Amino acid sequence: MTTPAQALGGRRRAALPFILVTVLIDMISIGLVVPVLPLIVGVFTHSPTEQTYWFGVVAFAFGAANFVASPVLGALSDRYGRRPVLLIGFSGLALSFIVTGLATALWMLVAVRAVSGLMQANVAVANAYVADITPAEERARRFGLIGAMFGLGFTLGPAMGGVLGAIDLRLPFFVAGALAIVNWFYGLFVLPESLPPEKRRPFEWRRANPIAAFQRLRELQGVGPLVVVIALASLAQFTLHNSWVLYTTFKFGWGPAQNGWSLFAVGMMTAFVQGVLLKHMLRRWTPRQLAGGGLVGSALTYAGFGLASEGWMMFVVIIVGAIVGGGVQASIQSLVSNAAKEHEQGRTAGAIASLNSLSAVMAPVIAATLLGLVSHRPPGDVWIGLPFFFCALLQTLGAIIAVTHFRRRAAVEAAAA
Repeated sequence: MTTPAQALGGRRRAALPFILVTVLIDMISIGLVVPVLPLIVGVFTHSPTEQTYWFGVVAFAFGAANFVASPVLGALSDRYGRRPVLLIGFSGLALSFIVTGLATALWMLVAVRAVSGLMQANVAVANAYVADITPAEERARRFGLIGAMFGLGFTLGPAMGGVLGAIDLRLPFFVAGALAIVNWFYGLFVLPESLPPEKRRPFEWRRANPIAAFQRLRELQGVGPLVVVIALASLAQFTLHNSWVLYTTFKFGWGPAQNGWSLFAVGMMTAFVQGVLLKHMLRRWTPRQLAGGGLVGSALTYAGFGLASEGWMMFVVIIVGAIVGGGVQASIQSLVSNAAKEHEQGRTAGAIASLNSLSAVMAPVIAATLLGLVSHRPPGDVWIGLPFFFCALLQTLGAIIAVTHFRRRAAVEAAAA
């Protein structure tokens, strides 16, 4: 039986502004807790080394669960539509934030992050939503707008989280939970469905597991090696995420407020580059050129973070790095999306999300290990930047693979023409 909300969603024509609002609210709620989650873990630990280890465990729990669930949720969105799966994800976020704010033991943090990981594939489904309503030639620019909403969310969220965390470490989690509930109501009553019934496909368990999803990615025409590039870039990004707060705390003595403002700067630059500059970049360069050059720029950015000897230098690297590497994600996402069929966008986006989740599983272990090796060093020591040097190496390998692949594809296409 169709509910009034479903009827309303069915009558309203799916359009980009609807999903942009959804992503913005989603990212503000997630960004709120970024400056304080490692510090909440620290409430239950007794040393920097122990804090680093358990923060890695908490992040690992989410990533491991999400690795398994993302392709399943993506495939379910191909079968039942994007809205229902997004609503499940918002429910998972609200549960995660509220229980984290109420947590009285480490096991509660680990358990609720695992449950949240099983329920959430918001990024994948949002990208599939955009692919549903966008012609192939415009997808890079529109994925850039999704990236801009990510950036704007991470502009507002961490800054608010830093301010609220300075009042009470648990307050950002309750505010984030409230925003996730608001997003759930927005999805239920306002967000229209983007995938019409005639474009849906049956759900098959054998195609929804992560291994089958990765295999399908590798089979997409002209995409193959980009799967490795996505994996390397994702591992670098998640290693940075899991290292940032503890790195700046160990090296510069930053607290929630400083970390909040640094993430505010990251979000502001991301929103500006992907929301404003990217469309001009795409007029001058192809997505392949932006991806290759951006990967090289990103490698230099990671190295710059690790080499920074003063806190203010981090802001300089943030600004320059966002400009030189800001087109990578949207460009690669558009190349992969354009290679997939219309009825497989959810599964394809879910496979990428699962690949990202695999990186999210590995990154906490890597970040915790690398930070553990240097946590005893005095503030300002260059070797505290070891996690970022590792990220620079990963991004360099990704750049080599991507540029080699693009040159080979160009030669094949030229020969065929």
